[in-house]
Amino acid sequence: MTTKKPNETTSARVATVASNLLRNPSTPKPVRTVAASVLTQRVKPASKR
Repeated sequence: MTTKKPNETTSARVATVASNLLRNPSTPKPVRTVAASVLTQRVKPASKR
């Protein structure tokens, strides 16, 4: 069985929102679970202009 790396990426903006949700102690558990899942995905590198 071959394991492939996930090709899903998280934008920096979404990662920031997820991080803020996890830092807030009043965030409900289901929301925290989704936010944690978002942060486990690879974040797109910032584009250099």
